Amino acid sequence: MSAAPPDLTVTLHGDREIRLSRDFAAPRHLVFAAFTRPDLLVRWWGARGWHLIECEVDLRVDGRWRFVSRGPDGTLMGQGGTYREIDPPARLVCTELFDDQSYPGETLVRHDFTESVGRTTVVTTLRFATRRGRDTALRYPMTRGLAEAFDRLTDLLHPTTEGVTP
Repeated sequence: MSAAPPDLTVTLHGDREIRLSRDFAAPRHLVFAAFTRPDLLVRWWGARGWHLIECEVDLRVDGRWRFVSRGPDGTLMGQGGTYREIDPPARLVCTELFDDQSYPGETLVRHDFTESVGRTTVVTTLRFATRRGRDTALRYPMTRGLAEAFDRLTDLLHPTTEGVTP
């Protein structure tokens, strides 16, 4: 695993989990909205140079989500899953499976949003179906890509940014 950027904490738990944590200078209802509203997701989701060209969110338990991103060289990457738990603005749990996934099984993704004095910490726990899946994901530039996406989210949530409404 490559070193995580200083504002992103990455830890391993057990043999199948990766836990990522990042703080945002925004109330959690806005951060939660940025994770669940297509009009906001298209503005920050993905590493630098990647942009969502398809963003479908059926935000209900057993509802499906689907994202397709286009990279700087035109490469397409699709992923989707099913929402398992929705507790605004505290928790969002879903499954995740990539169209061209190189490891077995669905990943369970849990986002926990906690707020203190107007700042929100997002802790994302990725629970892979197998240790091999976790280890394969760790070989990808996942932490760099996620850090870049979270930088884009920070820009979106900055108080001078228009368009993020409660």
